[in-house]
Amino acid sequence: MPDPGRLLKTIANAVAATQRQPGRHGRLVDLVDVEDILVAGDLHGHLGNFQAVYKLADLGGHPKRHLVLQEVLHGKYRYPSGGDKSHQILDLFCALKNQYPDRVHLLMGNHELAQWTGRPIIKAEEDLNRLFTDGLSEAYGSRFGEIEAAYNSLFDCLPLALRTPNRIFLSHSLPTEKNRPLLSLELLRQPVHRPEDFAPRGPLYSLLWGRDCSAANTAEFLKLVDCDFLVSGHIPCDHGFATPNAQQVIIDSCSSPAACMLLPADRPLTRHTFYACVRLL
Repeated sequence: MPDPGRLLKTIANAVAATQRQPGRHGRLVDLVDVEDILVAGDLHGHLGNFQAVYKLADLGGHPKRHLVLQEVLHGKYRYPSGGDKSHQILDLFCALKNQYPDRVHLLMGNHELAQWTGRPIIKAEEDLNRLFTDGLSEAYGSRFGEIEAAYNSLFDCLPLALRTPNRIFLSHSLPTEKNRPLLSLELLRQPVHRPEDFAPRGPLYSLLWGRDCSAANTAEFLKLVDCDFLVSGHIPCDHGFATPNAQQVIIDSCSSPAACMLLPADRPLTRHTFYACVRLL
């Protein structure tokens, strides 16, 4: 495990880099100085898949490539006493954000939102928020509270969405038809949001929790955010990815098979060239 004192500095630097991200307005980032992006789906603590994504990204060899991660928290990998190990990928993200401050991004998912706001997620009768905190305690001992507070500072500033110059929108999910009218680019760009925006039935909550991937809802959502295609996560995919409609690809990177997308950002895409960007890990 990293030294807690050194890790706290790494997290603080990652927070600062996230806040001053070029192209950032509120919780939305319009990517700049980018040729292509590698996008991973939900990772949920899968260290092996993270390593495969990082190797494929080859950020050192591609100076205008960006790496986009989402939903790293709450996995099935445990310490001997039962705590969740998924914080390890959060630590690695922070280290990468220190190394490539303008080119590595973590999008907030519903699990980061739950951990940050203290609204439990229960699976198989287990409280995933508590297991995450237990993992920090096992990893960092008496200083786990400081580490947890530092993570919350990071969650407090994570972007919710990114847009590419060629009109691709990246977010953890999309709102339902009922909640879609509550969301707007103007809301995403606001510098400060209300707690109720992140609460159930709030517009930002719906952006992270919605599951309506119908063609009609996706098309209207993309009009709202002024984009042509959507890359999202949130929904488990048996084959590592899914194409629920002509404008969306869902990426799942937390098991096997797992997928990611290597997307050009500097030229227009058709439906077929968009789909062809899927890569299996």
